[in-house]
Amino acid sequence: MNFLSHFYFDRETTDCYQVLGTVMPDLLKNADKNIILHPEKLKHPDERVNSIIRGWNTHLEVDRYFHGSEFFLLHSHELKKRLLPAIQGSPVKPFFLGHIALELILDNLLLTTGRVTADGFYEHLDGCREAVVNDFLTFAGLKETAVFFKFYAEFKRSKYLNTYAQTKEIAYALKRICMRVWRDPFTTENEAEMHDVLTAYRGGLADGFMDIFDEIEKKLIRTT
Repeated sequence: MNFLSHFYFDRETTDCYQVLGTVMPDLLKNADKNIILHPEKLKHPDERVNSIIRGWNTHLEVDRYFHGSEFFLLHSHELKKRLLPAIQGSPVKPFFLGHIALELILDNLLLTTGRVTADGFYEHLDGCREAVVNDFLTFAGLKETAVFFKFYAEFKRSKYLNTYAQTKEIAYALKRICMRVWRDPFTTENEAEMHDVLTAYRGGLADGFMDIFDEIEKKLIRTT
C-alpha cells in the first residue's frame, strides 16, 4: 500500500511517531533503495522511538495482508491487462505497473471520499522531532542519515500527496515512480492512454474499495 493507505490505519492516533513509523519503510526506500533496516524486534529506552518501531511493524503487517488478499491479486492483475495496450513500447514491467497503479488509485479514493486528508498526514510528520527520528535510524543501524533527511525534508516541503486527490494526476504519479527504475518510461501517447484506463478503473472501484480496508482493519484488531 502507498503512504495515505498506510496512514488510514492510524488515522485516529495522536502519536505522530506511530504515524511516521507506518510510512518509514517507504520513506527510506524512496530516499535510497539500498537502505535496508530491520528494527522489528528492537526496544529503545525512548518510547517515541518505540512508537516508530510499532508503526513500522504495522506497515509490514498491512502490506502482508494486502499483498496476500484476493482484492490485490484480482485488481492488480486486471489493471495490468488493461494497461498493456496503453504502454506499447514501454520498458516498464506490466505487473509492476498494475501493482503501483492500484495503490495510487486507493490513495486517490481515500482522499476524494474524505476518509483521510493529506494535510492531516503531513501535520503528524511535522510534529516529529528530527532528533528522535535520527535516534531511530541510528538505533536501527543506519550509519549515515543525511541522505534520508535530505529526501524527508523535501517530501514534507512539497506535500505532493495533495495532488493524489486529482484523478488526472494518478498517471503522472505513476510515471514519477517508474522513473526511479526506468529513465524514460512512457511516451506522451502512453501517458494519455494510461490516464483513460486509470480513470475508468477508478470509477469501477469507487463503490467497493473500502472492503479491503475493512478486511485488513479487522485482521489488525485480532492481532493486537
